[in-house]
Amino acid sequence: MMTLLEALRPIAQHRGDQLVISTMAAVGVWPTLSDGPLDFAYMPSAMGHAPGIAQGWALATGRGVIVLNGDGSTLMNLGCLVTLAQTPANVKLVILDNGLYEVTGGQPICRAGQVDFMAMASAAGLRGFRYSNLSTWQAECERRLQTPGPLVLHLLIEGKLGQTTPKPLRAMAEQIRRLQQYLRQREDSEPK
Repeated sequence: MMTLLEALRPIAQHRGDQLVISTMAAVGVWPTLSDGPLDFAYMPSAMGHAPGIAQGWALATGRGVIVLNGDGSTLMNLGCLVTLAQTPANVKLVILDNGLYEVTGGQPICRAGQVDFMAMASAAGLRGFRYSNLSTWQAECERRLQTPGPLVLHLLIEGKLGQTTPKPLRAMAEQIRRLQQYLRQREDSEPK
């Protein structure tokens, strides 16, 4: 098993120019690895919506999007698996599975350790890969992130009790402004 930081480090190293949406516990760790206009900390009052946002951005921009989603957030919106399969976009849904609702007090998710996210992804029509070993994840991360999505990457990570809900470094409005500015600059610099 790996820590959250260990699981995220190869993603930061191999993400290329893909947008990364972090949610829940990842919001507190991701900025230590990457803090640019293509990093979006999505910390709403409702869990589970980041995959849909990622799909919309991927379809609208043609850009790859990586979602750092917790197991609890994924369970809150299992319909995202079917939606990703129905309207394919270059989205990599990374399920960070620690068996806990970590940032809300460490309650175990329903059927912790028994939920088979890969079977659910497959039944929805998605390809997926499970990683519990850090060295295997490090060796395969670059190839998986370069694979066109939709794709599910299920990472088994260690949970931490006593976590608090992380705060994004920037307000959502500022993050949206930075992203829009970056995309406009890219559009303006591309040959017409």
